[in-house]
Amino acid sequence: QVQLVESGGGLVQAGESLRLSCAASGSFFGQNSMAWYRQAPGKQRELLAHLTRVTTNIADSVKGRFTISLDNTKNTGYLQMNSLKPDDTAVYYCNAEFNTNWGRRDYWGQGTQVTVSS
Repeated sequence: QVQLVESGGGLVQAGESLRLSCAASGSFFGQNSMAWYRQAPGKQRELLAHLTRVTTNIADSVKGRFTISLDNTKNTGYLQMNSLKPDDTAVYYCNAEFNTNWGRRDYWGQGTQVTVSS
């Protein structure tokens, strides 16, 4: 099993920055990919950023403001969010694929609330 624990959410004012972390623990051989999603009240879950060993994709809605990264030495992924807007208010989730004893497996973090005030 693999556990993903998110941290770094909170309440900020418009224009400020936050960095979300997604720490992996458990039994795995390596991490193949990581992604960040968000879900605002009454809206569908939105893919924000996706990273593999060879590709990095950022959604147009946050391009230029959000950056995804992964520190394999710490088994931790990050979402750097700059110039935050009230519309960025949502619960943010990380998602990652790992190589495990049972093959490739996909896991989700518990979510962290980000609230941006105007």
